[in-house]
Amino acid sequence: MGGPGGATVADPEVAENAAALDRPWVTIVWDDPVNLMRYVTFVFQKVFGYSESHANQLMMQVHTEGKAVVSAGERDKVEGDVRKLHAAGLWATMQRDS
Repeated sequence: MGGPGGATVADPEVAENAAALDRPWVTIVWDDPVNLMRYVTFVFQKVFGYSESHANQLMMQVHTEGKAVVSAGERDKVEGDVRKLHAAGLWATMQRDS
């Protein structure tokens, strides 16, 4: 569909869907009553290579806020991160970044 002067008018729905596809996927770790805080910190260090300080900060966010985003990227990468966290016994999910 052409607009004034031959310009193309973008379909807002198509533009919104394209923007959604550009958003990265994120890995979310949820608080659970099973794992010790120091173990969660250890897992973040081991799986993601985070420093002890950064891993501890993320663990405290999980502990106090109930969840934390611990990684982001392409869907395949995030799916792998979720699998590794599940293998370590943590409760993790993935979703599009909001």
